[in-house]
Amino acid sequence: MQDELQQAVAEELGIEGLTPTEQQELIAQVTGVMLKAASIAILEKLPEAAREQFITIADTKDEVALKTFLEKELPDSEAVVRAAVAEEVRRFKEFQNTLTTAS
Repeated sequence: MQDELQQAVAEELGIEGLTPTEQQELIAQVTGVMLKAASIAILEKLPEAAREQFITIADTKDEVALKTFLEKELPDSEAVVRAAVAEEVRRFKEFQNTLTTAS
């Protein structure tokens, strides 16, 4: 299952030609960037009064508490996260294309 997921992500990012180890490293880096982008997007959409609480809950890494909080404070949080991730994938591909055309 893990290998299939890595392959699907690698194909989406256009890095399937790399070795599995290189794919894992790059996916881990891109995932970190996507997580940060999603967090920033959520913070921008949250009411000012809820931002501090979001940060506090996120720091605990309690996924259930975070999901419950977001369902209450930002019901469309999943759409916000999906949009942020899609934007980061687009930016990654754009960056990759600039490297390809520069070679």
